[in-house]
Amino acid sequence: MGDSAYSFSLTTFSRTGKLLQIEYALNAVANGRTSLGICATDGVVIATDKKLTSTLVDTAHVGKVEAVDSGSGMVYSGVGPDYRVLVRKARKSSQSYYRQYREIKPVTQLVKSTASVMQEYTQSGGVRPFGVSLLVAGIDGDGIPKLYQVDPSGAYFGWKATAIGKNYVNAKAFLEKRYQDDIELEDAVHTALLTLREGFEGEMTSENIEVGIVSKADGKFRVLTPSEVQDYLDEAT
Repeated sequence: MGDSAYSFSLTTFSRTGKLLQIEYALNAVANGRTSLGICATDGVVIATDKKLTSTLVDTAHVGKVEAVDSGSGMVYSGVGPDYRVLVRKARKSSQSYYRQYREIKPVTQLVKSTASVMQEYTQSGGVRPFGVSLLVAGIDGDGIPKLYQVDPSGAYFGWKATAIGKNYVNAKAFLEKRYQDDIELEDAVHTALLTLREGFEGEMTSENIEVGIVSKADGKFRVLTPSEVQDYLDEAT
C-alpha cells in the first residue's frame, strides 16, 4: 500500500512520515501568483503580482496586501478565501492584544499566533489545511524590521528576503544575487519590482502589482497607492 492510500486523511501519517494533505496545500501555494518580501535596514517591503484572468474585473476591489494593524501587514500566495480568514483572525488577535496591553502587538507574536491557527488545522478532524503561505512584515517590539514566512503546516521562518508562489525558485535566485545586508527601503522596493519582473507574464503596471511597506521611522504599515507604484515602475525602466 503506497502513500496514495493516506492522501485523503489529514490526521493520519503515511508510511513515509508525511501528511499528504499539507503537501497538497503547498502545491496550491506553488500554483498561486508570485509574492515576495525584502527586509531592509530601515523597513520591510512586500510585493505581489495580482494580475487577473479578465480585464473586466475591477482591480480596485482586489487586494492581496492587507494591513493587520497599524504596524504590520501580510501578503499571500495560494487560495484567496483562506487568506481572508487568516487576516480576520490576525486582526482580532491584534486588537485583543491592544485592548489588554494598550500597545501594538509585536510582529513576532503576531506570526506565532497566526502559525498556531494554521497548525491547528493540520491535526483536527473535519477540516483541511489552509491553502496559503503568508509573508508577514512589521516592526518588532525592539524596533527592528522583521519579515516572516508562514506555511500551511504552521511552520514559520524569519527571512532577509524570500519569495513564494508560482515563480518562487527563480525569484529567490534573483534575490540572492541582488540582496545586500545594508540595503535601504527605497532600494528594496526597486529590487522587489525587478524581481517580480523577472517572471512576469505581460506588462507590469500599477494595476497588476501591489506593494506594501513598513518604515522603521514611523513604524507604520501602508499599501502604496497605484500612482506611487507607477512612479517606482517608471524609475525602474
